[in-house]
Amino acid sequence: MHTSKNHRIPNCSHKSFEQSVEEPESYYWPPIQNLEHRTSSDEVSQGIHLSAHAFGQYCTLESSSKTNCNPVHNTSSSVSFSSDGSPESQQDAQSYPLDKHYYPDNACASPPSQSCLTDDIDDLRHKIRELETAMLGTDSEILDTFTVTNEVGSYAQSLQAESWRQIAEMITRGDLKGVLCACVKALADNDMVTTEWLITELRQMVSVSGEPLQRLGAYILEGLVARLASSGSSIYKALRCKEPAGAELLSYMHLLYEVCPYFKFGYMSANGAIAEAVKDESMVHIIDFQIAQGTQWIILIHALATRPGGPPRIRITGIDDSTSAYARGGGLDVVGQRLSSIAKSCKVPFEFHGVGISGSEVQLEDLRIQPGEALAVNFALMLHHMPDESVSSQNHRDRLLRLVKSLSPKVVTLVEQECNTNTAPFFPRVLETLNYYMAVFESIDVAMPRDKRERISVEQHCLAREIVNIIACEGAERVERHEPLGKWRSRFMMAGYTPYPLSSIVNATIKALLKNYSENFTLEERDGALYLGWMNKALVTSCAWR
Repeated sequence: MHTSKNHRIPNCSHKSFEQSVEEPESYYWPPIQNLEHRTSSDEVSQGIHLSAHAFGQYCTLESSSKTNCNPVHNTSSSVSFSSDGSPESQQDAQSYPLDKHYYPDNACASPPSQSCLTDDIDDLRHKIRELETAMLGTDSEILDTFTVTNEVGSYAQSLQAESWRQIAEMITRGDLKGVLCACVKALADNDMVTTEWLITELRQMVSVSGEPLQRLGAYILEGLVARLASSGSSIYKALRCKEPAGAELLSYMHLLYEVCPYFKFGYMSANGAIAEAVKDESMVHIIDFQIAQGTQWIILIHALATRPGGPPRIRITGIDDSTSAYARGGGLDVVGQRLSSIAKSCKVPFEFHGVGISGSEVQLEDLRIQPGEALAVNFALMLHHMPDESVSSQNHRDRLLRLVKSLSPKVVTLVEQECNTNTAPFFPRVLETLNYYMAVFESIDVAMPRDKRERISVEQHCLAREIVNIIACEGAERVERHEPLGKWRSRFMMAGYTPYPLSSIVNATIKALLKNYSENFTLEERDGALYLGWMNKALVTSCAWR
């Protein structure tokens, strides 16, 4: 772990530090709980001088303009400290002394209307005083207001200095998670100076070959930098890593498939539900809304080939867009040829139909439904890619569920990551990402040596892009939009589905599978669904509907 010991405290040349009411876990930074005590950003933008008692030294923090959202590396302001502890800005500071003419002695600088005039000068003064009192309050009230305003400003400044002191302490003791949270909070508050400072420090604390948190921190940092650079539209280039060849990327994905049970858990649980639902059917039509390499169906074809009474006639409609073609090394015809070859070797009547479009574009006519078929629909780790009502007025997420329900399927399987990043605001969304992927990186750390080059490639090409997309992108550009099972359950029930409980055989099969992996993996059955977790943190869920 590389930790800098030379800590620069940022100046306030852009914006005073602000604190959200809602704080994650134990990272309460900066400690400003009362939003009414925050310094006005409008005041800051007008160049008002702020003072803060930081590190036992009195220093003047100046602000001359409100910042924009340009990348932090374009920020021109910086700060150093003089021998007496006060910061020396590298920009010329502007000062705005009070003008003695700002409050003229003549309270009636502009002539009053005729209706205000009176022959009695004492009466005129009395009326003016009444008007002042009505508008401004009594002398004591004005004094109280002035005192409270100054107290609020001093309070905010002292809390700002305290927050910097706490962050500096986190950096000194190497608290990477705390510094990451602080940087995310600063970016969420549009505090570019603090964000720049912390990004500089974080670059010395993260490593793609270090401990799990250091590795994850490296990709979270990439996401923060990409967000600052507004590079969401070119998010994949933001990772600064060479794009592997299709076959190479496929090998990384296969390696992740082998070393961790996440994909196998989803495939086996979904296949178990489908096999149970079509056990007496002679014609089976499987619709896979993101077929990828088609790996899931190899196991099911073998299982149905040994079914008592002979195998059914199987037809698979594989849906996938061109983004997966790169990893496959070709179009969906590559998947069809592979599955057809396996079915032929198992003597299973088989037909494949490829639909090369995104799931959000699928219409009824693309599915080629035929009478007499038992329909099974598979949503494996794909529905979270569909935009919902928060992104598009068309709400493809719920549209697909209603479309499939109209086909009266025998079973619909759902496998999803147990994570909540869809509609969460930026700050809690990044914290959710940090906690979720921390468990994933820890599980990989147990399975593969840290110095193994393949492990770095697996994390870079199979996980980092998801992380950066969640952090750096918004709107339609953010395609990683996970929801926990509770929200999926609500969507399915609103679309008219009822739960299809997984059989005990499926549960037993998954438990047997996990014996080949670390004992830290956990399996829990709850409300008819299976939860695969790492050290009791649920990561992937599987359930079935009809």
